[in-house]
Amino acid sequence: MRHRLTKKTPITIPVSMVHGMLAGIEARGESSDTYLADAAIPAELLSHPGARVTAEQYVALFRLLIERRADESLGFLARPLKPGSFALMAHSALGARDLDEAIRRVAKTSWLMRDDVALELQRDGQLAALALTFNDTGVARQHFLHELLLRVFWRLVAWLAGGRLPAMRFDFAFACPPHVGSYSQVFPAQLQFGRAHTAIWFDESWLQVPVRRDEAALRIFLADAQANIITPRRNEDEIGARVRNHLRRTQPSWPDLTGTASAMHMSTSTLQRRLALEGTSFQALKDELRRDVAIVRLNTSATPLADLALELGFTDSAGFQRAFKSWTGTSPGAYRQGKA
Repeated sequence: MRHRLTKKTPITIPVSMVHGMLAGIEARGESSDTYLADAAIPAELLSHPGARVTAEQYVALFRLLIERRADESLGFLARPLKPGSFALMAHSALGARDLDEAIRRVAKTSWLMRDDVALELQRDGQLAALALTFNDTGVARQHFLHELLLRVFWRLVAWLAGGRLPAMRFDFAFACPPHVGSYSQVFPAQLQFGRAHTAIWFDESWLQVPVRRDEAALRIFLADAQANIITPRRNEDEIGARVRNHLRRTQPSWPDLTGTASAMHMSTSTLQRRLALEGTSFQALKDELRRDVAIVRLNTSATPLADLALELGFTDSAGFQRAFKSWTGTSPGAYRQGKA
């Protein structure tokens, strides 16, 4: 009997982001072995550039680093950012008249807790930005810290704004990294590198949005804030997301391009054209979803590879193994054993 695949859209994380998360403690000469083991991430995976981990493993690693080191900055800053610092910043914004005032309160509270990086509100015509200024060159060289803090402040301000804050552009104060291909999941807008500040730009009109969050809402937000901050989100309004959701709902039948276009009430050519505008294709989305499902299943089940191949729409195990190796650079058997 075939395993019924989960209805929850799986998310996997490239190993480059795991390296980034560990960079703070490794720069201090600390070993990451125990953290990786307790997050159920085989250390061997880090040596393979095509490897990926599940979102659950990634969140577990994030939480372990914070809890065991008592440092919400993961070792990146000159002195630890004690647990509760993020909650204090969020609390400081409650009661603000609008998002403009809320951002200024968060920036002030952040500055009181650390002086090696500051949050600033910038404006440029009809755009406004949450911008980071680094006052320590050593800290500024840690690119993952830029990425992390930008996500932290973006998610917090978006929550204060009612749940969303659409980005118009992301700037980064460092050169384009080799793993830039993974940025689209985390920073879904135009990317610019080598800028003066790391920043998220958005429509200036959002600054006038009233802040209507209270203590009860804050408690709910903080209950799962770590997972929400560190886990990439997909833009569910995009055609690509709709295609992924359709494929997920119809597993394990895995409809083809024509069937998917028909289910979405458009022609095949229209679907192809709209996916191309988003920089993707039907086959790429299908392969990404099958890759993510495969990685989650290899990490969480003992399903035989032949059965998993059928669940993923392959006619035989050999076809699945060839495809998996092309996606990750290693075989599914070796991946399951943590020997990638």
